[in-house]
Amino acid sequence: MITNTSQEQLTAIYNAQKAYFRTGETLPIPFRKQQLRLFRDKLHEHEKALTEALWADLHKSYEEAYLTELGLVYAEINKALKNLKKWSKDECVRSTMSIFPSRSKVIKEPLGTALIIAPWNYPVQLLLNPLVGAMAAGCTAVLKPSPYTPNVAKALEDLIRDTFDEQYIGITQGNRDVNTALLALRWDLIFYTGSPAVGKVVMAAAAKHLTPVVLELGGKSPCIVDKDANIKVAAKRIAWGKALNAGQTCIAPDYLMVHEDIKEPFLQALEQAFTDLLGKDKQAQKHFVRIVSDKAFNRLVGYLKDGKIRFGGKMDAKERFIEPTVLEGVSPDSPLMQEEIFGPLFPVLTFSDTEDAVSFVNNREKPLALYYFGSNSDYVLRHTSSGGACVNDTIMHIVNDNMPFGGVGNSGMSAYHGKDSYEVFTHRRAVVTSPRTLDLPFRYMPYRLFKLIKSML
Repeated sequence: MITNTSQEQLTAIYNAQKAYFRTGETLPIPFRKQQLRLFRDKLHEHEKALTEALWADLHKSYEEAYLTELGLVYAEINKALKNLKKWSKDECVRSTMSIFPSRSKVIKEPLGTALIIAPWNYPVQLLLNPLVGAMAAGCTAVLKPSPYTPNVAKALEDLIRDTFDEQYIGITQGNRDVNTALLALRWDLIFYTGSPAVGKVVMAAAAKHLTPVVLELGGKSPCIVDKDANIKVAAKRIAWGKALNAGQTCIAPDYLMVHEDIKEPFLQALEQAFTDLLGKDKQAQKHFVRIVSDKAFNRLVGYLKDGKIRFGGKMDAKERFIEPTVLEGVSPDSPLMQEEIFGPLFPVLTFSDTEDAVSFVNNREKPLALYYFGSNSDYVLRHTSSGGACVNDTIMHIVNDNMPFGGVGNSGMSAYHGKDSYEVFTHRRAVVTSPRTLDLPFRYMPYRLFKLIKSML
């Protein structure tokens, strides 16, 4: 059971971090790298406790926990350690004639004290990956894990308290009341991962202090299967993308759009692909995650009335198990097609030409991800907008830490991973240095030689 961090504790951590940041202790690159190495070592020490907590809360196997949570954090730390010196170097900038003989450069400085609020679906990765960026940039940070995965929240608290001084990296616990109290404080950056609805609350709170925000949200990510797609490969990769974390992934394929000419063979291949991945008895498969809560389970069950089950449909309320389920005959106006599903339900629509599929996507909010299978990807990518995209695959764009990960429009703003994680917590400060002796008179009133200066600008 998670206990709410008190208002007094929140304020004390906040004030301590503000004071500690002003000392400049976090600024030297050797300090940042030392702390990142310590973080990596302690993460190894706490790995067993974290993976056991993920199993307890989500029925997430060690293999899936490592691949989708811990492994990504290790990679983020290693990337920062390898590149931090290069990322943090001053940038020399060519000066224009208008400021001659001054010199120009851009220096990198940490924004300050950051608040990082994480969701429950990937509760380790989505809290700790942003933390790596904050540490690399030289910030202090207050962390807020989700209370919906209480065992993970406690394991994360043990990790953070065992690794860092609270004035540098602190952790708070609790429900929405704690979130409200945290959001009332004046942060230098708020990094929130979650739903668009709560993202609006975060942004409204940040606006009171003109605090910059990173919003990693979600939405209904379409999966378009065109008539010339490789049916077997598409079915396998789509099934994996939907089965991962039982569909409780912000970039999971949310709904299917299949060309009418291949609907039947594709759905047959998709059903076989789910069986190949999870076996005939999917409930017995240790690598298939459970729904996070009774509330979430009941919400998903309520969607079943919006369509006709093509295959799947087995569920167990006691275990919060729902097998991958494809639904046909779904109205585009139904709740199933209006709300992010965040579960293993898969509504399928058909289209007759690619332009119709694109039009359908564009008439809805911009998604966090878009997946296309076929040979007309140039047209689809050029005429749609999404946070990220995969062609002939799903999910994998998140794996490449050389690319930014983030949303657009209703699916979020700003991006992180790799260098982008460092930059999102960093202010690029423009600096002009002028000589103390040489002082050309042209800029001063009464602007002598104005015509000459004008011709040079």
